[in-house]
Amino acid sequence: METKRLTKLALLTTVALIIFVVESYIPVPVPIPGIKLGLANIITVYAAFTMTAADAVLILVCRIVLGSLFTGTAVSMIYSLGGGALCIAVTLLLSKILSDKQIWIASVCGAICHNIGQLAVAAVVMGTLAVFAYLPALMISAVVTGAFTGFAAQALAARLKI
Repeated sequence: METKRLTKLALLTTVALIIFVVESYIPVPVPIPGIKLGLANIITVYAAFTMTAADAVLILVCRIVLGSLFTGTAVSMIYSLGGGALCIAVTLLLSKILSDKQIWIASVCGAICHNIGQLAVAAVVMGTLAVFAYLPALMISAVVTGAFTGFAAQALAARLKI
């Protein structure tokens, strides 16, 4: 790896990890499992639109694995990896067809897919489809949080040229 690329990967992973850890201390006012702001996804969406697919996936996986270990929620790593895999796949696909002014759309779609991925993992782990009862609330949350993180990633991409 060239030094500049490696440095950029390390910096973005670190920023995403810091955001993830800080966010883990913010109480969620809604008592529905799986709902959170997802602010670290700002970095993931930014990377999907400004870097290679492999780099974006690397940042996401490192953030999920290290974040789960640092926050003491290693069990949640399985759910995050399932949701993250679906999210990054959709975000990367949309990054090929959307413009820099439509990053927020990819973020909303990614957030929706992340929640679907997490519910699919939960259904397998728990052996029941009953977890999909949370789907309507999670979809509303995904649209709101996905739009917020998407607009933040869009602003970051417009301002940051590293």
